[in-house]
Amino acid sequence: MENLLPRGERIIRFVREWTLPVAIVVGSVSYLTFYWVPQLDGLGTALSPVFDVIFPLFVFLTLFVTFCKVDYHQLMPHRWHAGILVAQLLMVLVVATVCWLLGDASPTTHHPSSITQHQSPNTHKLLWEAVLTCIIGPSASAAPVVVGKLGGNINTMTTYTILSSLVAAVLIPVVFPILEPSAGIGFVAAFLVILEKVAIVLLLPLLLGWIVKHWMPRLQQRIASMPNLSFYFWAVSLSITTGITVKNIVHSQAGVGLLLSIAAATFLLCFVQFAVGRAIGRWLGEEINAGQGLFQKNTALSIWVAYMYLNPVASVGAGCYVLWQNIINSFEIYQYGKCKQQNNH
Repeated sequence: MENLLPRGERIIRFVREWTLPVAIVVGSVSYLTFYWVPQLDGLGTALSPVFDVIFPLFVFLTLFVTFCKVDYHQLMPHRWHAGILVAQLLMVLVVATVCWLLGDASPTTHHPSSITQHQSPNTHKLLWEAVLTCIIGPSASAAPVVVGKLGGNINTMTTYTILSSLVAAVLIPVVFPILEPSAGIGFVAAFLVILEKVAIVLLLPLLLGWIVKHWMPRLQQRIASMPNLSFYFWAVSLSITTGITVKNIVHSQAGVGLLLSIAAATFLLCFVQFAVGRAIGRWLGEEINAGQGLFQKNTALSIWVAYMYLNPVASVGAGCYVLWQNIINSFEIYQYGKCKQQNNH
């Protein structure tokens, strides 16, 4: 039946069903085109500040639209929140211990914004640090969007996203200075910086969503009538994130072997966190939310953490993770849509 549709409709349907992979491909190809074609250098330089504005704007719009649909009376802690947070803490403890035991034979000092000021690092430790950044980070701000597409509870997912951000704000400045004392960033300073990032990205759209829902019912109804709006906003953000990720990988000072090891390790980590989250969710009664809560990470914050505290090569781990997690998200959404169609028939 699909083959009988006009080509244009088939293309639109394909893009709708595989929005996230399409966004990843668009972001990757766009950056590589600018990288490989010297004639585009000037245009790339001119567009860079534009994307610096567009990216946070679309992240904000994604969350704002989602939070306009949240039932704020149901933003309460649940049992599965505690279960997922305990699992995350245990995983952080195990991996951080491995990093500490490996230790750097010749610890180095590097500026957070530099990716070149380091000597030959311990590659095994770098690999585990890359994994750690993908565990210790909070749940992705866009997790409620995916949960909504999978038929989960966006109210409890929103609550968990806030809780996990607060936990990460405490964990990160406690754990990473132990592994890399040379970073020289105090707990209070790091805690406040992370809270500031969380407040801008998460709490501000949450507050505005509450205002719209309670004081602007017509606007709220208009937004609610477009169920996929936040999802498409997120796809634009993902495309930009992918371009930045590819840029970081291309310009990384790490060898090909280490990059492939990091990519493979973070790929396996995706499935581990997804499986552990789902198992806890089945036990505590909210499988979809728990799976996404532990598995889907705020990779932008993880990349920032790697640059601030660790060898910047470790940021490649979060960069790879964002690709893997969104490929898995795409497959989840596709399978859910397919099952929904079968049930309707």
